[in-house]
Amino acid sequence: MQGKLILVVDDEAPIRELLRFALSRAEFRVVEAESAQDARLRIADQRPDLILMDWMMPGVSGIELTRELKSQITTRDIPIIMVTARAEEEDAIRGLNVGCDDYVSKPFSYPELIARIHAVLRRAVPGGEEERVAINGLVVDAASQRVTARGQPVKLGPTEYRLLHFFVSHPERVYSREQVLDRVWGQNVYVEERTVDVHIRRLRKALEPFGYDAMIQTVRGSGYRFSEKI
Repeated sequence: MQGKLILVVDDEAPIRELLRFALSRAEFRVVEAESAQDARLRIADQRPDLILMDWMMPGVSGIELTRELKSQITTRDIPIIMVTARAEEEDAIRGLNVGCDDYVSKPFSYPELIARIHAVLRRAVPGGEEERVAINGLVVDAASQRVTARGQPVKLGPTEYRLLHFFVSHPERVYSREQVLDRVWGQNVYVEERTVDVHIRRLRKALEPFGYDAMIQTVRGSGYRFSEKI
C-alpha cells in the first residue's frame, strides 16, 4: 500500500530536502513546490492528501495561498499544516482563521511534526464510520462525510466536519475545551485549547445561514454543548 502523499511548499531547498527525508522515513510520499505557482501545478497534476505550507514565501505568501485553496471547491478539503517561524499568538489565530488545520512553529521536532500530520489525516478521513446522525433537520452522514441542513448541502472543512460529527453524536452534554481536543484532535497531539474556539467560530459561521449556529452553545466557565433547546 502506498503512503499518503504530502506536498511540501517552501521556497528554501534545504528545508524541503530535510522535510522530504523526515517524511519519507515516516513512509509518506513527498512532492515539493518552491512557490505558489509551482504548488498550483503540483496540485493540478496530483491531488495531495495533505499540504505542509511555509508562511513566508516571496510573491504569493503561504497564508495567501492557503486562503485561495480553501476558497475553491476542488481544493478546500485538502488539509493544510502551516509551518513557519512566526510564533506569535495572533499569527497562529490568523493562520487558523484562513483555513489551516494546524500550525507548527519553527524550530520543531520531526516526531512532533509527524504526530501532527497523522492527527490531521485521521481527522480528515474518519475511518470505519457508517452511521447517519440527524437532529432537527441537520444531517451528518459519516459514510459519505456530507452534511445537509434542511436538505441543503453545508460546506465544511475537515476539522469542522469532525467537530460537528462529535457534537451531534453527543448532544446535550457539556464538554470542556480539553475534552473536545482529546475527542476530536486526539490525545497526545500538540494543539492549544484556543484552537477549539477558532474552529467553533468557523463551524457556527457555516451553520448560521441555516439557523443551526445557535445549537452550538457556549457554557460559560465550562466549555461547549450541542443542543436543540435554543
